[in-house]
This record gives sequence, structure tokens and C-alpha cells, in this order.
Amino acid sequence: MDNLRLSRFAGTLSQSYIRYMTRECEKAGGINLSQGVCDLHTPETVVETAKTAIDAGFNTYTRCSGIQELREAIAKKAGTFNNIDCNADNVVVTAGATGAFYAAAMALLDPEDEVIVFEPYYGYHVNMLNALGVKMKFYRLHPSEWSFSIAELEKLVTPRTRGILINTPGNPSGKVFSLAELKELAGLANSRNLIVFTDEIYEYFVYSGKKHISPASLPELKDRTVTVSGYSKTFSITGWRIGYCICPEAWAEAASCVGDIVYVCAPSPLQLGVASGIKLLEPEYYGELCNSLQHRRDKLCSALEHAGMLPYIPDGAYYVLAATSSIPGEKSPEKAMYVLEKAGVASVPGCAFYHDKDGDNLLRFCFARNDEIIAEACKRLVSIR
Repeated sequence: MDNLRLSRFAGTLSQSYIRYMTRECEKAGGINLSQGVCDLHTPETVVETAKTAIDAGFNTYTRCSGIQELREAIAKKAGTFNNIDCNADNVVVTAGATGAFYAAAMALLDPEDEVIVFEPYYGYHVNMLNALGVKMKFYRLHPSEWSFSIAELEKLVTPRTRGILINTPGNPSGKVFSLAELKELAGLANSRNLIVFTDEIYEYFVYSGKKHISPASLPELKDRTVTVSGYSKTFSITGWRIGYCICPEAWAEAASCVGDIVYVCAPSPLQLGVASGIKLLEPEYYGELCNSLQHRRDKLCSALEHAGMLPYIPDGAYYVLAATSSIPGEKSPEKAMYVLEKAGVASVPGCAFYHDKDGDNLLRFCFARNDEIIAEACKRLVSIR
């Protein structure tokens, strides 16, 4: 045996298509609509409070679950916005929402346990479950509404199934789960004793009269749900890595211990900056942000349609999947490179969101860029046709 070999898990890894297309976009000098960079304005109170904290020397470790001020702010916001009954002891502040999901999954799941995953999925969810040795059962949502059949879903449950993963609003589909759908899922989770993992990082970005509903706000799911979220998208601070999870206290304590092992704590002065934003920003901030993103969504979807790509209009998040049968190429990576070469706009191949490399007639575009960049990207996309 070669003792200098990579681990079995590392041997399965490769650069994600999101990273790959970002690199190819940089080489081509194109417009990056592949990665969810989010270059919108960061609220002044968030920035200034973090600066003040750094200047004041608030630069050492915090408790692994996060500073009390931030955990209390998150708990209060979860009560008013998400209708989740919780307190600071239910909250773990983490190194990004990605860290929150990893910590919670590692605390609750064993290798060989099964988790049901909806697809199209977010690749980091799948990669993290793979890293933990968790087995996945995939359920393909039905476009264009990205609907599901509870009877079909129940057929995937086996004695080894421990959980189900929900992403609402969803990346890449923009799916927003309705109350009726969540009640169906709650019935399944309770009857089969499943943990519900729910990623709600795009909770403030919901369009066209839809409403974000947190699964943990349903009484029947309160004690079996891990709610994952963060402020990377809401405050345009993707590089700060401030996320969190909300769950029953015993689970929160275990997830906190995992976080301590993996990254010790989230960045201390940045935690204060985020706490300031949660406490001081008025509801108008979130409404204006959502409206501006809906405007960008509409412009991009119109441009895609004019370019011969059929957009699935997202109800939430800030991505749009587009059908690309009119774009040359057999596989979605070829189609993505064609669009980059012809229009100078980077997207993500649809195969990145399916376990069996399906999605080859889809590309994902991000519209969380400033108005000037979106306008130029739309102009370039229309030129394809």
C-alpha cells in the first residue's frame, strides 16, 4: 500500500464547474455570471462596526458558538421574521452557512446513513455529505414549477434514511417551497422519524408574491429541524464567512463542538459587524434589496429569452436556470463555453446540479451583480442570436 497516496475521498474530488467557469471567465476577460459573487452594496453599519471592533482590538477567539450579542440578534430575528420559536442557546454562529451545514451534519449523521436530496441541488451540500460518508437518495424535482410527489418521495425512504435536505429559496432553481408542500414533507418526516436540514441563505430574496416559510416554524417540525442560513448574501459579504444554524439545544451544543474542531470560531470582529446589521437595519433595507434583485432577474430573463434560451423564472434566490437546446454543444459544459466565447458571459453547466450528469440542456446564470454589469451582460447575451 502506498502510504503517500491521497485519501479515498480526496481521490473523488475535482474542481467545481462554478470555480472552473470563473477561471475561464477571467482568462477570457468576460462577465462572470457563474459564481454567486454578489457585488452589491454592503450596509454601512455592518462595515463601520466591524472596523471599530478591529480598531478596538476585538481580534481574539470568541466562544465556539459565537458571541452572545450575535446569537441573541439571530434568535430575535428568527422569531420575528421566520416565526421560529428559539433562543440564543439554539443558535450556533459558524464560518459561513457552509460551515453550519457541515457542523450540523457531522454532529447528527453517521457514515452510511442516508439523506434524501432534491435535485437540481447545490453542489456543496452533496460534496459535504460525501465527505462524511453519508449516502444520498436523489429526488428530481419536476420543472417548471419544480414540484414533487410525496408518494414518489416516500418510496426513497429506507430503514437507513436519517434525513431530508431542503433548500428554500433554492439554488440553482429558485424554488420556494409552499406551506402545503412543507406540510406534506412534515408528515413524511414525522411518520418516518427523519431529521430535516433546511438551507435558507436566500430567505430575503423571494419574488412575484411568493412568501418564504421556514420549515422549523411548523410546530410538527420544530424539534427535528436544523435551519441553516447566514448573511453572506443579504449583506453582500460572501468573503466574511458569517453563517449560523438554529436547532434543538442538544444538537446546537454538538454542532458547536464540531465547529470548534474544524475552524475554532467565526471571525470575531465580523461577528459584531453582522450583529449591528441585524439589529439596526430597517425592514425597508430588505424590501429594497429584494426589489432590486427582482428587477435584475426580469432583465436577465428577458435577455436570455431573446438569445434563444428559455429561462425558468425563479421565485427566489438570485440565479436563473435556462434551457439551451438552441445553443451548440452536446453537453452543458460545451454550451457554457460556447456562450462564454461568443458573448463573453460565464455561466455554470447544468450538469453541476445533477448526480447523474443530467442537466445537459441547462445553464445557470447569477443576477446578483450591479446594474451596469447586468446591463452589459444582457446586451452581450442578446447578440448571440
